[in-house]
Formats: sequence, C-alpha cells, structure tokens
Amino acid sequence: MEYGTGMAGGNHTVQNKFILLGFSTLPRLQHLLFFVFLLSYLITVTGNLLIILLTLADPGLHTPMYFFLRNLSFLEVCYISVTIPKMLANLLLEDKTISFIGCAVQTYFSFFLCGSECILLVTMAYDRYVAICRPLHYPVVMNRKVATGLAAGSWLTGLLLSFSHTSVVFTLPFCRSHDINHFFCDIPPLLKLACGDTSRNEMAVFMVALFFVSFPFVLILMSYISIISTILKMPSGAGRRKSFSTCSSHLMVVMLFYGSGAIMYLKPNSSSSPDTDKFLSLSYTVLTPMLNPIIYSLRNKEVKGAFWRLMGRKRFVES
Repeated sequence: MEYGTGMAGGNHTVQNKFILLGFSTLPRLQHLLFFVFLLSYLITVTGNLLIILLTLADPGLHTPMYFFLRNLSFLEVCYISVTIPKMLANLLLEDKTISFIGCAVQTYFSFFLCGSECILLVTMAYDRYVAICRPLHYPVVMNRKVATGLAAGSWLTGLLLSFSHTSVVFTLPFCRSHDINHFFCDIPPLLKLACGDTSRNEMAVFMVALFFVSFPFVLILMSYISIISTILKMPSGAGRRKSFSTCSSHLMVVMLFYGSGAIMYLKPNSSSSPDTDKFLSLSYTVLTPMLNPIIYSLRNKEVKGAFWRLMGRKRFVES
C-alpha cells in the first residue's frame, strides 16, 4: 500500500494492490473448490473449442447461425479465461493479491466480454427471427457481409462501453480497504472500497448495466414473440418441431445468462450478502460458459452430425 495526495487537495490512501478474498470463508473446501473449478474450466475450454473446430471443418455449418455460434464459443473461452485462472491460483496460494493495474485490466476485459455477449445474443435472436419469420429474404438479409458486420458490432460495442464503465470506477480514490470480497475484480465490490460519495458512480454503472441487460433482453423478447407466433401458424408439425429446436438452445442460454446478470447488477445494493453475490456471479462467469457447448451440441442434430462425420474421417485416415 502506498500513500499520496488525492483529489480536492486532500490526503487519500492510494492502493497499488488489492486482495481478492474469494472463498476464504471456506478454508476446508479450498482444494475441493480448486478441482471443481479446474474441471469446469477444462470442460468449458474443450467444449467451446470443439464447437469452433466443428463449425469451421464442416461445410454444412458454414451458415450465419453457426458463424455467430462460433463467435459466442470464442467469446466464452476468453471470458472464463479472464477470471478463473486467477481464482484457481488464489485457491491454492497464500498470496491472494492483485495489482491495481491487473485489477483494472481484469474488470475491463470481464465487462467487455460480458457486454459483447449481451449484444451477440441479440444478434443471434435476430438471425433466428429472419430465418423463421422471413425465410425467403434470409439469404439476402443475412449474407456474409451483414453477419460479419453484426458480429463485429457486438465486439465493438462491448469494447467501447467497457472503457467508460471501467473508467467510472478506477478514477475513484480507494481508501477504505484493499480487501475485495469477491473472487474477481467486479464493479459492485470495488465501489464499496471507494472514498466519499459514490452515488453518482453507482448510478452511472447502473445505467450502463441497464443498457447491456434490459435493452438487449427486450429486443430478444420481441424477436421470440414474433418467432413463436410464426411457428404456431405453421401447418406442418415437423416444421414446428424443427423451428422450435433451432431456437430452444439459444433461448435457454439467454434465460440463464440474462437472468443471473439482471439479479446481480440491477438489484438494490443492500438486498443480498457478498457470499450471495459470489454465487450469483458463478452462474454467468462459470456455469453459462460451461453449459453453452453442452446445450448447443446435445440439442442440435447438425452439430452432432458434424461431430460424427469428423470422427468418421479421422478413423478413415488412421486406417
């Protein structure tokens, strides 16, 4: 810890490092938690990389829907890699510190990737809307150029808004403590360590979170109202089942991701304990990235078919 002159000419304690308390209240479970989270991390990385490989290797999956899924899988690998490796190290090591710069970088990338996923899920909903509600226009509306632009826009939106979101927090002086009661550098626990009145900063964070959570969710909801209405009007039962199957995986991921995010970032500050916040955070930092490849592969015949075709080619080459 270092000392310096802060804002308004007063003396403030300037933090050059923080301590991530993580799950230190569960000392007997540290090794068990390490193996559980390590296994989750390996499953997540392996599953999402497999989806990327399959959608690249199989020509039948070179469509906008699987292009967006490939982006989502890559995003999930990056997202879980921002938080989990540091958490795994802290579960084994006595030194649980993270530098001020390291904390700011972790906050920036976690929010950048989380925000990009919010927008990407909207893009995927729009893709399903055009495919089901406007099938004759789909090849024109959702061509390669448009799909690439929508995916790039998702990443760029998260990139820009994350900068403003992070700067709102890390321009504050931190003088109350250097103990972050969380397993990664998240915005709400960091604001609790800041000096002075942080109500404006909290409102700014709330408004950005509202944009990232509520606005995209409303767009997704509107898309699915139109999708479900169109599906119910289909005369063929087989057509209805096929259309529902292509949307159900995406809808499950949306409900899990947005549900946990809304509870975490849009709730009143005093409505839950730090331990509750940690477990809520696990749902979108660990659980959702791990379940995404499972949901999209087990409920998708095309992905399963691509996997077995790839395995068949591999066995043929080996023989």
